[in-house]
This record gives sequence, structure tokens and C-alpha cells, in this order.
Amino acid sequence: MLVALGANLLIAVAKTVGGLFAGSPALLSEAAHSVADSLNEIFLLAALHRSRRPADRRHPFGYGKERFFWSLLAAVGIFVMGGCFSFFQGLGALKGGAKESHSGYAAGLAVLGVALLSEGASLARGLHQVHRQQGTTAQRLRDPALRTVLAEDSTAVLGVLLAIAGMSLHMVTGSVVWEASASLAIGALLVYVAYRLGRDARDQLIGQAADPELSERIHALLKAQPEIDSVEALLTMQLGLGSLLVAARVDLVPGLDSEEVEEVAVRIKRSVAHTVPEADQIFLDITDAPTRAAERQANGDATGPAAARAYGGT
Repeated sequence: MLVALGANLLIAVAKTVGGLFAGSPALLSEAAHSVADSLNEIFLLAALHRSRRPADRRHPFGYGKERFFWSLLAAVGIFVMGGCFSFFQGLGALKGGAKESHSGYAAGLAVLGVALLSEGASLARGLHQVHRQQGTTAQRLRDPALRTVLAEDSTAVLGVLLAIAGMSLHMVTGSVVWEASASLAIGALLVYVAYRLGRDARDQLIGQAADPELSERIHALLKAQPEIDSVEALLTMQLGLGSLLVAARVDLVPGLDSEEVEEVAVRIKRSVAHTVPEADQIFLDITDAPTRAAERQANGDATGPAAARAYGGT
């Protein structure tokens, strides 16, 4: 990622120099885009470093959500530094603030050509990394850092293509409207990407459940246990990349004493952790089903073997 950061900074400098020399709003919009990408990669480096810290007393579930926080900051950076600046450049060009001449555009197009090759290679590497991972597409893109990098690379390629098209049409027609439109399109693209990344990060920060398919697997595993009569509730929450909290309220079959209940709870938690490795925080609430609890209360029995027993995570 340090290599990608250095390349982005060089591209940002080249786009800025070329944009100022040519007076091109589209090229300056792409320069702002590259600056935003560079800042976002710094955020992602911080996310990777800080999210790996071990759990402590103040954060007993670890620091996995750091990735989601820094991804949110990256989304804000894309919106402010990339999207808003591109809109400013496009509107300024439409109001006559851009040069109608296109001297220096050949050098600007050359810079964009080099940027297209660089961004395209980076996107190809990211897609190759995704395809190498196992699981569904949603599972492969669970890492917010990887999602952000792919989003940045994809928008970078599209942004460069828009800038090339706008500058080329400006040169051919002599009208700056094409280039202003390209800047506005780049701004709209960046705002959309920032919105999607920010929404995903928000969902993770406020406590998003596991994928429905994974929740179904856990639910089926619990129901398949011979000691479990019914699964009254199953709650999951993503704590970070590869870290999942599972909280289940289950009703056991009758006839188990307290020691058997404890042994069963330990075995069930081990079974869930073995089947779903990312489930590193498992909590079981051993309780009575509503119908059975009502029957026991009617019979004056409030000491069922599974009553009010909770077993913490592994």
C-alpha cells in the first residue's frame, strides 16, 4: 500500500502541474481526486495498523471496528476533496472561468494516459486479489479497506476516462462546455462513491448483523444439537474483519441437571466456533421456551435445569 500511496502522490502532483499549466478544469478535478485517494490510503494504513491491536479492558471486544471508522473518514475525504472540488471546477468553467484555448492540453492528455495505465494496473491487482479469496462476492468484499481500495481504483479509471473525453472534445469543438461537463460528471461519480462507502461504514459502526447465509448456518447448527429443543433467538454482530459476536437464547430438552447443562453449553460453543471460525465471541442464554416455562410456573416448578443460566463467550 505504501507503493500505491507514493504512486498516487506522484500522479496527483503531475495532474496538478498539468492542470494549472493547461488551465483544464477536468484535469484539475482529477488532481483533486488523486489527492483525495492519497489521503484515503493514509487513512487505510491507519485502519490496518490500529485494528490489529489486541483487546484490552477498555475495549474487551478488540479494535476491529477501527477499519469501519477510518473507512468512514475516507468516504468523507472523497466527498469533500474530490466531489465538491470537481463540482466547483465544472461550475466555474460553465460560468466562463476556464480558458477557451487548449495550449498545453497535449501534455495534460499524456499525464492522463500515464495515470490511466497506473490506475488500471492497480484495479487489475485489486480484482485479482478479490478473485483469489474464497466465498461469495459479498464475503470477499467484507473487508472495508479492500472495498475502499477497489472503489477508489474503479472511480479513478472512470474519472480519467471522463477527463480524457472532456479535454479531447474541448480540443475538437473549441467549447469548454464538454470539459465542464466532464468535471461535473467526475464530481457526481465521486459523491456517489463516497455515499456508498459512508453508508457501508455507518452500518458496520452501529452494529451490522452477519450475512443472512451465515446466520442461517449458525441457526441450523444450533437446531441440529440433540440437547437443544428450540432456538428462541439468535443475534449476531460484526465486530471487525473476521470477528463475529454470536448471542443465542436456546431452550434445552428436559431432564438435564446443572452440570450437564454446563457441559452441553461448552460443547455447543466449541461446535459453533469450529464451524464458523470468525465467531470468536459466543454467548449462550440457556432458558425455557415460553410454553414450557408457563407449564412449570403453573405446576409451581421454578427451578428447571436450564432456568436462567447464561454462559459467556469463548
